[in-house]
Amino acid sequence: MSANVDLVRSIFADWERGDYSAAQWAHPEIEYVIADGPEPGRSTGLTEMADRLRDFLSAWEGVRLLAEEYRELDRERILVLHRVTGRGKTSGLQIGQLRGEGTYLFQIRGGAVIRLVAYMDRDRALADLGLAPEGEVGAG
Repeated sequence: MSANVDLVRSIFADWERGDYSAAQWAHPEIEYVIADGPEPGRSTGLTEMADRLRDFLSAWEGVRLLAEEYRELDRERILVLHRVTGRGKTSGLQIGQLRGEGTYLFQIRGGAVIRLVAYMDRDRALADLGLAPEGEVGAG
């Protein structure tokens, strides 16, 4: 296992406990992309990323990201397939009722995450990366 996979596993260990406070893993000028969902967009820097995450988390309670699979795509990119749990503060709706399976793509250089792309739609993430959807076997 590479140092990059170890770094991503350590980030997810916090997120699985619902702890999103650490950011020492992120480059100061990290590019944070929300690729799909109700509010797609792009942010640059720790402050902007923290603001986007805080806005999302403020509507939910008990949000946890549970890693299901780690894929090392190349020397810099780690793909994490994950499930999201949590409940709407106002509605009481479970996140999983909306879409509970997501994907994060981490790009790491020099021991820091320089780009983080969040996908709410796992199939879109796999398509964007040219990977087969889950359960599909490539033609060969």
